[in-house]
Amino acid sequence: MTIDTIARIPNNVDLADNRALRRALEHWQPRFLEWWREMGPTRFQNAEIYLRTAIGVDAAGWARYGMVRMPEYRWGIFLADPEPDRRIGFGDLYGEPVWRQVPGEHRASLRRLIVTQGDTEPASVEQQRLLGMTAPSLYDLRNLFQINVEEGRHLWAMAYLLHAYFGRDGREEAEALLERHAGDPERPRILGTFNEPIEEWLSFLFFTCFTDRDGKFQLKALAESGFDPLSRTCRFMLAEEAHHMFVGATGIARVIKRTLEVMAEINGDDPARVREAGAIDLPTIQRFLNFWFSSSLDLFGAEISSNAAGYFAAGLKGRPDERRYDDHVAAAAVLTLEAPDGRGGVAPRQVPLRNAINEVARRAYMRECDNAVRRWNRQIAEAGHDFRLALPSPRFRRAIGLWAGIPTDPQGRPIPEEAWRARRDEWLPSAADRDFVKALMRPVTAPGKMAGWIAPPEHGINGLPVDYEYVRL
Repeated sequence: MTIDTIARIPNNVDLADNRALRRALEHWQPRFLEWWREMGPTRFQNAEIYLRTAIGVDAAGWARYGMVRMPEYRWGIFLADPEPDRRIGFGDLYGEPVWRQVPGEHRASLRRLIVTQGDTEPASVEQQRLLGMTAPSLYDLRNLFQINVEEGRHLWAMAYLLHAYFGRDGREEAEALLERHAGDPERPRILGTFNEPIEEWLSFLFFTCFTDRDGKFQLKALAESGFDPLSRTCRFMLAEEAHHMFVGATGIARVIKRTLEVMAEINGDDPARVREAGAIDLPTIQRFLNFWFSSSLDLFGAEISSNAAGYFAAGLKGRPDERRYDDHVAAAAVLTLEAPDGRGGVAPRQVPLRNAINEVARRAYMRECDNAVRRWNRQIAEAGHDFRLALPSPRFRRAIGLWAGIPTDPQGRPIPEEAWRARRDEWLPSAADRDFVKALMRPVTAPGKMAGWIAPPEHGINGLPVDYEYVRL
């Protein structure tokens, strides 16, 4: 495919030959830039930042690195190369050719899927807009901004699909993506997790580890879509998403490393003494883990969903990594769920697999998250401590699905409401926890220096040293 990197909007979708679409997107572009200035990273618009910019879709050289001011970043529209003779890989239309245009009968459903995914991209930028003022190092500050500009590019990807394939309705939906705002009581973002405040870096790191990982699974499911432009868009977005999860998983590992160093210095694990020494104690890390993991689980939707079944049957949204499954039609298969029994206990419930597609994806996601926790626990074990981090049960603190509003402990055991209220601060960040973590957040802007609550990374970016001046303030 032809890559046009010098156009007003870099792209590989032949905007030069589609004047109507090009004009529509050029009309939307100033609105996007206005949104970026008002809702993007605060106070750093004139800083030069060492950023990665997408310039193509070839795995061997799809990006270039260089110093860029964020308002001058080249947000582009890039779709993965088409696969010859690609076929729908699941559902009732299994084996039929994919669609290059939107089928009329699926127009509303596809628009809903694209809008919901597109709404998450600017939301996270808004949630994180103040974090730059308390970055623990220039390395971390640069990573924050890299994630922000790439979420902006993902917004462009979804806006392109809406403009190109959904006419006036699509243009209106693209405008609305810039009008809703994270945490806005009047016009909030669509999904609850993307309205949660992110006021300190521990939450940011768990968000990028857990919530961006949900984004990976949603993109993988949409990459299976029979609507080929959506599939190709999401396949390329996945290349950028990997870095976001890397920032989160390695960032938490660095927090734990520094905590373990402090525990060795004080020769103990008392949380109060760890805090006095300027690090984040392991029980507090566990409480933040519980919050962000449980919040991210809700992003997969209800365990039993007729919408998910319909999307799967119609070939609109599949299971992440569909090729791993033997039965791609799943017309007769069932899945056993753990449901409330109405008497304060848990009972198995069998449901058609298609109706449980959300749960299939959620379980795969949980396995991947557990791998990250295992790596963190190896650090703790190698330092000679018995404490272990753990993912809470998928029944814990749910707002959507079978367990919505049913109080349980982190192991998933149903408990009375009064017991939940009494022990909540044992399991989730208390106001005092949040105040303590926020009090640690002091900016560090000297190249190579780190805040006292986080260890340095093992390596710099793109072969550069850790003490490189990644952001020129």
